[in-house]
Amino acid sequence: MATELEIKLTLTEQTQVKALRWLRAQPEASDGPCKVLINRYYDTADAALNDAKAALRVREAGGRYIQTLKTQGEFVDGAHRREEWEWELPSADLDLSLLEQTSLSRQLDLTELKLAFETNFTRQVVMLNIGDAVIEVAVDTGEIVGDGAARPLHEVEFELKSGQPELLITWARSLAHEVPVFLNLVSKAEQGYHLAGIYQPKLGARSNVLSVTEFLYQLSLAWLLRAPVTFSSDSLLKIEEAAQTVGMQSVWERLVSGFGGNETVEALLQRAPGMGELQLAIASVR
Repeated sequence: MATELEIKLTLTEQTQVKALRWLRAQPEASDGPCKVLINRYYDTADAALNDAKAALRVREAGGRYIQTLKTQGEFVDGAHRREEWEWELPSADLDLSLLEQTSLSRQLDLTELKLAFETNFTRQVVMLNIGDAVIEVAVDTGEIVGDGAARPLHEVEFELKSGQPELLITWARSLAHEVPVFLNLVSKAEQGYHLAGIYQPKLGARSNVLSVTEFLYQLSLAWLLRAPVTFSSDSLLKIEEAAQTVGMQSVWERLVSGFGGNETVEALLQRAPGMGELQLAIASVR
């Protein structure tokens, strides 16, 4: 079992091209492999795995097959920290015996697992070597397929391989300063579950005054549901304070002016291109 720490940014197809060009131009950057990834996710008919906040997939890449189990984990300073198990397989067939090594075998009947959806994309890796730290940047382009429907996928993921976690935010913010991005707390698996009709989250905060993490997650859910972003002014007191703390009040004012209408996350990003940089900045405010 390993612990994964990553930051995921969603972009448009056009801004993703610019992001890759910027990443490659950095003195610390070197090109890693470019590969096509076919990812098949499994769950039971009643979505028991999703209910357990876990995701199970078999990935095909370059003739190799990797079975992976991930927990949802938690969000810390804008980064996603979660537990992960990986096993190499001889074929694309799911190996249920491997899952008996995990707590999953005690939570559901493994024999009921079946294909739920796929995420298929091309991944260009860029490695960042910064002194004693190494960050792997994955630029993913493709689609998510489930229940006869498809959704485009354009993401940049920063994953810490070694060194200080703070560097993830630093580099993600540097990219966000160059191109409009959206800090997305919704995983590829959650997108697939939603597309397949298994995962149907509802917008609505649990508290009257949102924490930064609650605010960021509600934004991500609005993006997933393609729903208008609506917050009451009272619920945003801590978020406005955080925006002032990081010196991004002007971006916040442009952003918050769209919360009362029928604007989606995509529309808000056009209104406030610095939205992603603001998200990343306030994510590290304690």
